[in-house]
Amino acid sequence: MLKEHSEKKIMQQGSITYFTKGFERTLFFILTLIMMIWGIAEKLGSYLGQ
Repeated sequence: MLKEHSEKKIMQQGSITYFTKGFERTLFFILTLIMMIWGIAEKLGSYLGQ
């Protein structure tokens, strides 16, 4: 029988926000990719804009 497991990815207790380990890794990986793409776009823009 399948066991229902509804674990929240984001929990708020008072003014502190807690993330699950997997969600935190995914979030920071996505943010890293966004920053990398943004950096490449800026570099290409300054290189092509000469």
